[in-house]
Amino acid sequence: MAWARWIAAGLALLLAAASAGRLRALPTDRPTVVVAEFDGIIHPIAAEYLTGALDDADTSNATLVVVVLRTPGGLLESTRTIVSRIISSRAPVAVFVAPSGSRAASAGFLLTIAADVAAMAPGTHIGAAHPVSGDGQKIDETMAKKATSDTAAYVRSLAEARHRNVALAEQAVLESRAFTDGEAARASPPLVDLVASDLPDLLRQLDGRTIKRFDGRPVVLKTRDADVRRVEMTRRQRFLGAIAHPQIAYLLLTLGMLGLTIELWNPGSILPGVAGGLSLLLAFFAFQVLPVNITGLALIVFGIGLLVLELKVPSFGALGIGGAISLFIGSLMATRGVPGVHVGLGVILPAVIVLSAAVLLLGRLALAAQRQPPVTGVGALIGQQAQARSALARGAPGFVAVHGELWQAAADVSIEAGEFVRVSDVNGLTLTVVPDPALTRTGDASWKA
Repeated sequence: MAWARWIAAGLALLLAAASAGRLRALPTDRPTVVVAEFDGIIHPIAAEYLTGALDDADTSNATLVVVVLRTPGGLLESTRTIVSRIISSRAPVAVFVAPSGSRAASAGFLLTIAADVAAMAPGTHIGAAHPVSGDGQKIDETMAKKATSDTAAYVRSLAEARHRNVALAEQAVLESRAFTDGEAARASPPLVDLVASDLPDLLRQLDGRTIKRFDGRPVVLKTRDADVRRVEMTRRQRFLGAIAHPQIAYLLLTLGMLGLTIELWNPGSILPGVAGGLSLLLAFFAFQVLPVNITGLALIVFGIGLLVLELKVPSFGALGIGGAISLFIGSLMATRGVPGVHVGLGVILPAVIVLSAAVLLLGRLALAAQRQPPVTGVGALIGQQAQARSALARGAPGFVAVHGELWQAAADVSIEAGEFVRVSDVNGLTLTVVPDPALTRTGDASWKA
């Protein structure tokens, strides 16, 4: 029947469409390359991001992980965390110092040496990995030698396992040597495996290349026509990573103290107090991520205390100058937390000057306002002149006119009607007045009963 043939034709079309859809849904044989790009200080947030990218690559069966790295250095503990994850990664890991003009110094050098593939773009450099105290404090010679020797042994073990130049890697730690891309690639044996202009050039050079993993297993890389998938930082990681920078943390600390100072001198402003408290909380979070010099923070608090005392104690400026100096020295000490990254004088000096000036200026304005006599309420009547509207005597109160109002008044001496007096006290709704012949007539004299 005709209708049966039409139904059969429709079913055939549906089956064909379904088959085509399945064919399109079939996975391709294209290799997957996961790219994680990091530009900043190596700290716990950086370690969380990079280890997360390696976890994502393992779960997606990626062929290769490329870490595009730009860093001035960072914390050794966070670096060790990333290195351990690189070694245990299922997919080979390439650290690519790029683009041109970038660097991977200090902690970044260790990450480059630890990678399965170390690559650099033209015009980049690596090295200068001498360890320093993480809290900015001066350490004795013995402890400095121990720290340097430990880091040197660590980088030697990484370079030896990766078949890279052990001597030059050690010099980067012991002598703070840095190497350009040409020096690192031409060394014998080389410090890095290759120099590539950009990511596509890197993948082109790596295609078909045999590398050895940390455990010695050979792996042939296949990167031709690879599906490049970038792993970006989450909003949370970007936000926390921005805060966890010595300059940002110091500015937050300064703004927090300034906001709370304004709120204390002018209670009820609300906005300065809220902004100051929030800034301080964010600064405290940053100082949890970054190592901080406790002595430096103590000097900052001590400096604020001296500036406040300058307002209370007549020291002819000695306390204020001491407070500013304490703030300056404390700021220098507190912000030396990350090796290779420091807060410059161009940030510290203006912050100290503004904070010191704000504390002194706002404090003086607040104290001057506190010394002003009240202008409203019952307290504003004390000391005001008045005119007796009726005779007053001891034990015989009368009435006086003050501020255009008629008040009941009492006096310890006799006062005639029309005589000018001055208010000395207020008891409920009764004023205590004393005669003052020196007073002249004012607007109160024109008061009409």
